[in-house]
Amino acid sequence: MLPVSNPSSPERLLKKTRTPDTTTAIDRKSSFNSLNSAGNRSTYIAASRSHCTWLILSLLSLQLILFLTLRSIPFPHRHIPLNFPSPAAVSVSVSAITTTTTTTTVISTSSSDPPLSSTSSDSRCDSGRVFVYDMPKIFNQVILQQCDNLNPWSSRCDALSNDGFGKEATSLRNVIPEDLVQSWFWTDQFVTEIIFHNRILNHRCRTLDPESATAFYIPFYAGLAVGQYLWSNYAAADRDRHCKMMTQWVKDQPYWNRSNGWDHFITMGRITWDFRRSKDEDWGSNCIYTPGMRNITRLLIERNSWDHFDVGVPYPTGFHPRTDSDVVRWQDFVRNRRRETLFCFAGAPRAGIQNDFRGLLLRHCEESRGACRTVDCTGGKCSNGSSAILETFLGSDFCLQPRGDSFTRRSIFDCMLAGSIPVFFWRRTAYMQYQWFLPDKPDSYSVFIDRNEVKNGTTSIKEVLERYSKEDVRKMRERVIHLIPNLVYAKSPNGLESFKDAFDVAIDGVFRRFKEQENWYKW
Repeated sequence: MLPVSNPSSPERLLKKTRTPDTTTAIDRKSSFNSLNSAGNRSTYIAASRSHCTWLILSLLSLQLILFLTLRSIPFPHRHIPLNFPSPAAVSVSVSAITTTTTTTTVISTSSSDPPLSSTSSDSRCDSGRVFVYDMPKIFNQVILQQCDNLNPWSSRCDALSNDGFGKEATSLRNVIPEDLVQSWFWTDQFVTEIIFHNRILNHRCRTLDPESATAFYIPFYAGLAVGQYLWSNYAAADRDRHCKMMTQWVKDQPYWNRSNGWDHFITMGRITWDFRRSKDEDWGSNCIYTPGMRNITRLLIERNSWDHFDVGVPYPTGFHPRTDSDVVRWQDFVRNRRRETLFCFAGAPRAGIQNDFRGLLLRHCEESRGACRTVDCTGGKCSNGSSAILETFLGSDFCLQPRGDSFTRRSIFDCMLAGSIPVFFWRRTAYMQYQWFLPDKPDSYSVFIDRNEVKNGTTSIKEVLERYSKEDVRKMRERVIHLIPNLVYAKSPNGLESFKDAFDVAIDGVFRRFKEQENWYKW
């Protein structure tokens, strides 16, 4: 379990130093008493003029000195955090934040952070610049501090540790190349909020000047916040509380009001249906329906295909390359892997669902006479990946990808990461989800089989896949391997050297979307 640190010292408050007023007493000596004769009158006048001249020059000199002094004083300015710590590094009092939600977030900076100016001049930022809101800690850091309570069954501190990547997957040492073990982690599927927040704070196109921003990022951990209230007997108000507070805070910001939120975006680390409750007695929160959320672009691991403001981003997998060479090394590994099984399926049947399709696929595999390999994930054994799943995908040409508890599942990306070709049965599982990340031609990297034909027995999955020649399979696999960089989240806080990972693709897409909206239509 990851220990949660308690604050070692209270935050220092910037106090304005009080400067005492200084007065200069000028001793004026009268010269009139000694001027009794008319003969001395001219001398007196000359002396008076001389005194006036020196007085004027003295005043001018004093003003010049004050002007130069004031220019050299470094007046205090608002501090913007450059770095976001892992949960164990957070040093803030939960009680202090919950009572005063307007406290400015102060995060210690690291010497490894890239230099950040008020306006980036990087030519690669021609598509736009992003401003990150400095929100009260209750919307992100405090949620991480409460990692022991985010799940009703067990602590999530290990899952949220290491900047959201989780613990190192050292048990994969016998499955993957030795020099890539340090790039593999037991990463939870619901941590995109942490990963995006860390990366965006180090983004080369981040700006400290909101006037120069193309996009405004809201670092609210919506998925982690609602996760603890999705089970048990929590009221609808509990599930809605954090999101309601967030929208109230954001709506008070001048740049939200300037655009009514159309140039704002947020990462929501769960599927869209967890935030679309219509009635109080239904599942999830009503966050997406909260006033203020209408125009905000939402990056989710599963989107509503009919909502323009939902954007699907890849589920986090266990592979987080540190450098370009990690990516190339992994691509070569999966390209040259010997695959002895035609297709595979990793999943668990749903006993309580009539005509459960996943149960049908398991039976189909069992009847395939060695052409299919299965991994039974009953009891949540495959929630964050396992060595058995990775080995199965690495050894199969195709992997079956039905819908999960919703239309998508993390297994899609685990499968493609291993160089296996996905087989879909619902178009909403991938084709209508991840348009920014997957090719326009689905048959270039995947196979689609009508689930109804499988259900009624008119189509055999094994026979469909056997029709693909070795050359067809090679070309499709090569397309999948080519996509790998765009489907993973790099471990480096600044991304990879030349490859664009899933974070880069998402941010580029946000900039492109806001530019298009600005040109033709504001929602």
